[in-house]
Order: sequence, then C-alpha cells, then structure tokens
Amino acid sequence: MQDKDKKKSRRTFLKSGVVSLVGVGLGCSRTARKVSEQVEPATVPGQTTAEDKPKKEHKLVFRELGKTGFKVPVVGMGVGACSDDNVLAAALDAGIMHLDTAHGYGGGRNEEMVGRVIKDRPRDSYVLTTKVVADGEDRRTGLFTEATKPEPFVEKFETSLGRLGLDHVDILMLHSVVTKEATLFEPILSALVKLKKEGKTRLIGVSTHANEPEVIHAAVDSKEYDIVLTAYNFRQPHVKEVEAAMKRAAKAGLGVIAMKTQAGVYWDRERQHMINMKAALKWAIQNEDVHTTIPGIGTFEQLDENVSVMADLGLTGQEKEDLELGAKLGMNGLFCRQCGTCVAQCGEGIEIPTLMRSYMYTYGYGKLAKAKEALRDVELSRIPCSTCDECRVECTMGFDIKQKIEDIARIKDVPDDFLVG
Repeated sequence: MQDKDKKKSRRTFLKSGVVSLVGVGLGCSRTARKVSEQVEPATVPGQTTAEDKPKKEHKLVFRELGKTGFKVPVVGMGVGACSDDNVLAAALDAGIMHLDTAHGYGGGRNEEMVGRVIKDRPRDSYVLTTKVVADGEDRRTGLFTEATKPEPFVEKFETSLGRLGLDHVDILMLHSVVTKEATLFEPILSALVKLKKEGKTRLIGVSTHANEPEVIHAAVDSKEYDIVLTAYNFRQPHVKEVEAAMKRAAKAGLGVIAMKTQAGVYWDRERQHMINMKAALKWAIQNEDVHTTIPGIGTFEQLDENVSVMADLGLTGQEKEDLELGAKLGMNGLFCRQCGTCVAQCGEGIEIPTLMRSYMYTYGYGKLAKAKEALRDVELSRIPCSTCDECRVECTMGFDIKQKIEDIARIKDVPDDFLVG
C-alpha cells in the first residue's frame, strides 16, 4: 500500500469509526454495571497533563490497573499483531492508550515501530509494556537452569529501551513462564526489582500462556510483582481456576491484564467459521477482575471493531449464541490451552505445546512469520509423527495432535522471505 493510501485509510477510520462514538452513551449491561465511564486520558502516577493539551473526544471505558495508580481503557493493543505505523498511530489517536510489545516480536522490529510512532507524543499519553524472555529455560519442565543469568535479561531490556527511544517503560514483564519456580526465580526477579528501583520501569510483571493459575498465585505470593498478564478466554477448560487466581491477584492489588481473549480467532483450520471477535472480547471484559485486555490489532478494521466494543459491554442474545457455535458445529477451534499434558504422553518428547501455538498463529491469526518464530528452538528436522503407528496423546482440547503436527511442521521448509505477519 502506498503511503498516501495508508493515510487515506487512517483518515477514513477516524472519520467513520471512532468519531461516530463521540457523544454516544456507553450503556453498560448489568454484568458490567460497576464499570466507570470516563473520557479523561489514562492516569500515569507522578505525571500531569498540561492544561492546554487537546482533550480526547472519544468516550472510553476505564478501569484502575489494580492498586498501581494507573488507569487505562479496558481495551488496549497487542502491538505484536501490527506492522503498520499508521494503524498504531490511529489506535493512539482513538484513545487506545495501553500498548503491549516485546523484545522478541519481529526480531525487534515491533519495538522499533512503536518507538517511531510514540517519538513525538507526550509521555503521559500512553502506557507502554514490553516483555523479555529469560534465557536457559528447560522447555520440557518450564524451569530455569544454571544457564539462566540476569545479565543477558537486563541487556535485552536495555536494547529494548534503545529501540523504543525511551529511558523507561511503564511495565516490564518476565515473559512467558509456566511454573511457580520460574516466576519466583531469584536472579531474574531481583533483576526486575533492581530495574524498578533504578526507574527504568515503573512496574514489573509476569506473563503466562499456560498453567496460568500457578503462575498468577506465585506472582501474588512474591510480594514483588505489580502486574500479571494471563491468557483468558471463553474456550479455556480450566477457566474457573484461572478466574479464581485472577480474583486473588486483583484483591491483592495487582493489575490483571488478559490476552488470548479471541481464543484462536477461527473455529476451523479452513477459516470458514470465524469466532465472533466482539463477543469474545466482551466476554473477557465483563469479568471485573480483568482490568484491561490486549487483543491483537493489525488493521484499521480490527481497530474499529475493538473500539466499538466499549460502546456496549453487554453480550446480546445472538452474541451468546455465537460463542456456542463451535459446539453446535462439532469444532474444537484452534486455541491450545498450553497445559503440557501432551508432552508426558508423547513417547518421542516432541514440543507439542509450542507446535500447537504455532498452528494457532498460522491458521487462526494468519501470522506465518510469528508462527515460525515460535518454533525457533524446536527441532523440526525430526518429526516422527508420520512414522508413528498410533498416537498416544489425548488432548484436553480434543485436537488430532498427529494431524496438526504433520501440518504445521511444513513451515520449516518455507523461506523466511515468503512469510508475512
């Protein structure tokens, strides 16, 4: 798309999408009746807004991010899904103020894009999260090893600050842990606390795609973490356990951020039956222990759809039915809960959860580059499923594991130059 066409698309979004919300009452349903309705910018502790700063006209639903002193809209932006500066700029103009990126997204290009877009914007006009993976994790056990050192973790974060063009971020997270032990791993936790004391991050947090209750409880028990970022959606078989952990975290004053709210986007591999994205996002936001969400936003259309959710957080009868569509069609969807039960069942020791996450990125999100990136540490030269007489794995989500692995393993043969997203 030419630059002038991008700018035109952005103007079209701002005119037809967000502006249409001006003056529209945000009538919340009874299930969301306690949600306050405000129009002021996100509140960042210790910073003030200049009196002459132009006021946003868009009505957004805000919630307190635990007891951190931050106040953000209930819909943020998962920037990892975005590769267009204009879409990110439009999101900020629309009032989507919480931006979530990570050191590893796009090999660093995602953080660089964020840095370009926020360069000339007031520092109190956005709340920025970045996430760093600690090296040396044993992928089979989810535990850190002797190879896990704080120095590389800090170095990666310093690189992230350089890409972002900032001297500090609002939230720094230890990214993608799945065990209590990893959450409380003293060398990394101490490094996070030190970075916070040095003012290089205002808050520290932990993110988890799997075994979420254990990680969330560990974050609360640590007495150090300010934020938890957790997978949470209507497709999780263990959703009650996740909700109980989130409730405890919120009660303890931690900010709770939900990701993977769209549950894989499609019910089927062929992408013929899409999950109702607005309904899935509303479902997550209706839980008041969820302070904000970070759905992936990569297009103006997705931005328009996510902003419009805040016009009415109540689920309609049709939307409730839509969330049951998979069951009616006999489809298991594409979302993998990353429980790891399959690993012990597989006699070949294949990294099944990682392969399933890559499968979701490919067929659900259409993000082939991200799918291959997820497999960077997986040995793809030897996938024995095709020669295995009988698969012993019984997936808790009902997936045909053998078929999915044989399918997604083909991505290793696709040159990086042909991958997009």
